[in-house]
Amino acid sequence: MIRKVKKAMKLIRDISYCADGHPAKKLDLYLPEGTGFPTFVYFHGGGLESGDKAQDGLGTYLTSRGIALATANYRMYPTARYPEFIMDAACAVAFVKEQICKYGGNDRIYVGGSSAGGYLSMMLCFDKRYLAPYNIDPDTLAGFVHDAGQPTKHFNVLREYGEDTRKIVVDEAAPLYHIGKSPAYAPMMFIVSDNDMENRYEQTMLMLSTLKHFRYSEDKIRLEVMHGNHCAYVSRPADENGVHEFGKMIADFIDTRFN
Repeated sequence: MIRKVKKAMKLIRDISYCADGHPAKKLDLYLPEGTGFPTFVYFHGGGLESGDKAQDGLGTYLTSRGIALATANYRMYPTARYPEFIMDAACAVAFVKEQICKYGGNDRIYVGGSSAGGYLSMMLCFDKRYLAPYNIDPDTLAGFVHDAGQPTKHFNVLREYGEDTRKIVVDEAAPLYHIGKSPAYAPMMFIVSDNDMENRYEQTMLMLSTLKHFRYSEDKIRLEVMHGNHCAYVSRPADENGVHEFGKMIADFIDTRFN
């Protein structure tokens, strides 16, 4: 189902989403015209050590499809330590869930991220400890978009602990570790490239296989395999018809949840 396309967009930058006012804990809101719209909370990539929340191309496209976008910064290396960036992501989701109605949104909150942001979205999805302080069960959120995230222990978390960054570690810092702790999860979409970072495609397939092994409902999973390099589609500008490739995947996924 494709909802009515709306052209107007309102952008509000640098909203503090945590009470401590930390300068890294800010988000931008891209709001469509009207009210009653769903919201996609997005976390940028950059290896948990670089990147920025600005996503004007994505915001322009999603709001044209009647979807709000909240893009959040979070604490990163070298000053951050595990699991501070995950805690920040949880705080951002909680802020949006609580506040978006004031901006015209409804209670349908989707969460996602690319690369390091995909690691964050998976940790929020599968490890309930991070959203629990805000009385949010991730299983009750409208859905997740995990884009090329690392389902094992993130390579920069390994570096923090003095480990070889190539190691495949599945412990409490790995999204894979937590699969099976819940009888059901929210709908989710996985995106990965056929020429992604070394071992990222294979790990994504392991993630999907593990969900299947635990009998997670396969009709609630969507997989998009892209042709090209790691997350190349994320920053690609809209085409001559105004279609943003990454934004279209997200919007189409959100639209299917209304059926």
